[in-house]
Amino acid sequence: MDAVNALNEIAFWLERELAPSFKVQAFRKAAETISGLNLDELNERARDGRLKRTKGIGSRSFEVVTQALEGRVPDYLADLRQRSAAPLADGSALNGLLRGDLHTHSNWSDGGSPINLMVAAARSLGREYLALTDHSPNLKIANGLSAERLSAQLDVVAEINDDDDGGFRLLAGIEVDILEDGTLDQTPEMLGRLDVVVASIHSKLRSDRRTMTARMLGGIHDPHTNVLGHCTGRLVQGSRGTRPPSEFDARKVFAACAENNVAVEINSRPERQDPPDELIKLALDADCLFSIDSDAHAPGQLDFLQYGAERAAANGVPEDRIITTWRLEKLLAWLKHT
Repeated sequence: MDAVNALNEIAFWLERELAPSFKVQAFRKAAETISGLNLDELNERARDGRLKRTKGIGSRSFEVVTQALEGRVPDYLADLRQRSAAPLADGSALNGLLRGDLHTHSNWSDGGSPINLMVAAARSLGREYLALTDHSPNLKIANGLSAERLSAQLDVVAEINDDDDGGFRLLAGIEVDILEDGTLDQTPEMLGRLDVVVASIHSKLRSDRRTMTARMLGGIHDPHTNVLGHCTGRLVQGSRGTRPPSEFDARKVFAACAENNVAVEINSRPERQDPPDELIKLALDADCLFSIDSDAHAPGQLDFLQYGAERAAANGVPEDRIITTWRLEKLLAWLKHT
């Protein structure tokens, strides 16, 4: 078995189960460390002890590499595969209909992996398209992209698509902050160059109902907005603790989404589970479209779509109202006319 692939697959499964980031990065770093070595050189360094002394190679990753060099599936990887054999959630029928994901992050902002690894993981999961939606500049804690950095990222996206042999598309996007005055945190010129705009609120989440409603409506009415991201901002579990949902007039917000052709995101991150079930039902009644997204910050987290599919199915969301089940051509036509 290829040692680099084994290390990266281990990292993928660990990311999928939300293992501590230092543990994941140990395997990603080991894969990066040996990626430039040919097979003969890697074997020689493993035999004479140099590999074990190499910075970035720990005892566990050394064990994985040596077992892979022996032509076998490393024990640690075999255990992870067995542990991860069961689906994450009970939404397999709907999950199998999902073609893409419109909310993901790379190490250009606060994600943990380069764009090419996110793309490789998406392809391995059978996705037909993936939107790269790193943060906008206002979210400094997440290393949000200035207009200049976003422009540079668009060149990377174009290069990846040019090199693709067909069957997959990386969509240029952004998770743009809805600022306190309801405007979007990026220039209209840059937003106009993107395929997908996910608009979200990340600050002043405890604002009063009237203030939050007006702020959300401002973002929804912006003609560049395609998806309303994690609309309540709540956290229900996880290392960041819990946070109650924001207060806003959901009927007004979802009516505006339906009127302005803005999809309501069903955020699949297990710590978010956003919107709550009662709001999914309100959005359904308002004739909204939905986007089941992973909000992945690492390759393994792309599989979180299973959680979103489970919640959508449990709340009776029809397949044709979920834009991430659509074929790329239909999705792109809709995005251009929102």
